[in-house]
Amino acid sequence: MQRLRQELSRRGRRLLRTGIPIVQCAVAAGLAWLLARHVVGHPQPFFAPIAGVIALGVSLGQRLRRAAELVVGVSVGVGVGDVLISVIGTGPWQIALVVALAMGTAVLLDAGGVIVMQAASSSVLVATLLPPATMGGLNRMVDAAIGGLVGLVVAALLPQNPLAVAHRHERVVLGELTEALRGISAAMASEDVAAASEVLAGARKSQRSVEELRSALTTGSEIARFAPLRWHHRADLERYQTAATPVDRALRNTRVLTRRALAALRDDERVPRPLPGMLEELAGAVVLLRDELADGAEPLRTREAARAVARRTTVRLLSETDFSMQVVVLQVRSIAVDLLQATGMGRSEALAELPPLHPESD
Repeated sequence: MQRLRQELSRRGRRLLRTGIPIVQCAVAAGLAWLLARHVVGHPQPFFAPIAGVIALGVSLGQRLRRAAELVVGVSVGVGVGDVLISVIGTGPWQIALVVALAMGTAVLLDAGGVIVMQAASSSVLVATLLPPATMGGLNRMVDAAIGGLVGLVVAALLPQNPLAVAHRHERVVLGELTEALRGISAAMASEDVAAASEVLAGARKSQRSVEELRSALTTGSEIARFAPLRWHHRADLERYQTAATPVDRALRNTRVLTRRALAALRDDERVPRPLPGMLEELAGAVVLLRDELADGAEPLRTREAARAVARRTTVRLLSETDFSMQVVVLQVRSIAVDLLQATGMGRSEALAELPPLHPESD
């Protein structure tokens, strides 16, 4: 019963997260039908609600381009289908030929996937359900335009919260980075090879979350740009966008650090006493970054925490280690720089926080 409750709770949260996109699609489908049927006067405007839903999409993102591709794809499919079917009639080989030529025409136009598939489906409908004499092809082009425009209007008037989308995905990525840093810190402190190996295996799975974050930020930027109700979120969203690429680099550098730490532990290299604590401090800086981004605050505390670690990665610390541990120390420096950049610092400014590895006195 407990597992059932947990599963129902998880599914309920997932439904709530997609509630606004579902409402958007439902409203767009109904309005598109209403306009095409009762305003434009099409007797069976079945493609208008379909176009509205496709232009929105539950996953959101790139709506303007998607709506334009939808209309272009319909036009190509209907045009090719009307011309050919009026000459060669309908039948299995005629349908195959129409689909091949419609898709080929879309590809020659250097079209995206939506245009190509929409051209194919439109040509099939013209070849099977809408003979050219009925003028259904022209009506479907108009329906596509109505549905696409309605979808854009609904998206602008009933937008998702772009910060909620960004924060949900950023929280996952930053959580994985925190877990990796704390895990390898504990493994190094206890000199546990098996634990370090587990941390590396987990860190290698993090790239998918980064790609989902990038997609979420693209969607959020689109919402904040076109939805008047969300214009005031643009400044906060820019902080997430500023942090995204440095956080991605920090994850990559953490994977490199973990591999070298694992090699060092296998070779029985001595772990410098300050190093596990420095990794734990970096993990704490990541948690601060998560919280400050969620609060809409400039991540100044994160900057100070990362700066404190960066300033302790001295040449003396390097001199106390063997080769693999030296690489680990250098990666600590890199991760600290990544986190400083995630707070909005420029690269040269962040690098200036590092102590020199080759002081002039040497």
